[in-house]
Amino acid sequence: MSMIASYFDVEINLVELSLTIFLLGFASGQFFGGPISDSIGRKKTSLIGLIGFSLFSYLIVFSSSIYELWILRLMEAFFGGMVVVNANATVRDLFEGKEASRVFTLIGTLSMVAPLVAPAVGSLLIHFFTWKAIFVFLGTYGVFIFVMVFINIKETFTYAKQSFFEAYKNVLTNKKARSLIIVFPIVFSGMFIFISKSAFVYIEYFGVSTDWFPFFFGSDVIFVMIMARLNLKLIKKYETLSIVKFGIFMQLLIAIALVIDLIHPTLLVMFILLTAYVSMLGIIFGNLTALVLENFSKNAATATAVVGVLNFTIGAIVATIVSMFHDESLISVAVGIFTTTTFSYFLIYRVKKN
Repeated sequence: MSMIASYFDVEINLVELSLTIFLLGFASGQFFGGPISDSIGRKKTSLIGLIGFSLFSYLIVFSSSIYELWILRLMEAFFGGMVVVNANATVRDLFEGKEASRVFTLIGTLSMVAPLVAPAVGSLLIHFFTWKAIFVFLGTYGVFIFVMVFINIKETFTYAKQSFFEAYKNVLTNKKARSLIIVFPIVFSGMFIFISKSAFVYIEYFGVSTDWFPFFFGSDVIFVMIMARLNLKLIKKYETLSIVKFGIFMQLLIAIALVIDLIHPTLLVMFILLTAYVSMLGIIFGNLTALVLENFSKNAATATAVVGVLNFTIGAIVATIVSMFHDESLISVAVGIFTTTTFSYFLIYRVKKN
């Protein structure tokens, strides 16, 4: 970001704003991409999204001002959002029940590799090249995925003649899924708090060097992957909803321990508690996704879009509220995580088996 700020001769906060713009575009892409996917198909929507994502990634390289970069990032994110709704929707088209939970868990495990690999790739690129190399890489990566989807993915959706508004009405009025859809962004908010405040917790509060920070952050991702692998065994023995309830219950216990640890916080204890808290996502997200989407045989992409938009919107709002109460202590972090987890706990325990 400092490189981009220097290139356009602007304050770095204007570059940081591009991240907010990207998230806005990403949410918008999911919002429109869901119904489009349910209307014209997963493969077509993915290919259209990938073309747009790659095109605007390349165009960012030719930006002549920070304002052009904002617009191009918005469009890049919009088309990227169109793509992501199709992964879960395709799984829902092909699998049901515990088999769907298993596949969603595998997808979640693979997606956790990104937070580990992406910073390393980005650092490597800007070590040898300018910031523009990152967007050249993104554009080329999009082209590669386009080819993979075009060659390997077959159309899976069931055509349903419905308008944009009918698609969302069908999702939002589904009583069985409504409570689960509400739980999702609350659980996601706890993770958002961790992501937004982890640098403060480890680097600023405990004085961890920036060289060691990736270890602390990466450890959380690794334990999520470990728990996701454990989930593959759990779903063979237990009901999907029961596993989700157990995961959120464990998060609540850990959140209580975080609040207690505020009395005399230490790096080791805080690291263990935060890692344990985040690791529970490995047994929550895949199963929760399966529980939501099993209610939508013809609107899986729209349901995915609803969850995605709510996750990022509510997560960003919660993280912003926590930041508003920021001080030099860990109170806002611990209390924020405890509050969101308490809400998700009471919400999930009101959900009954079908």
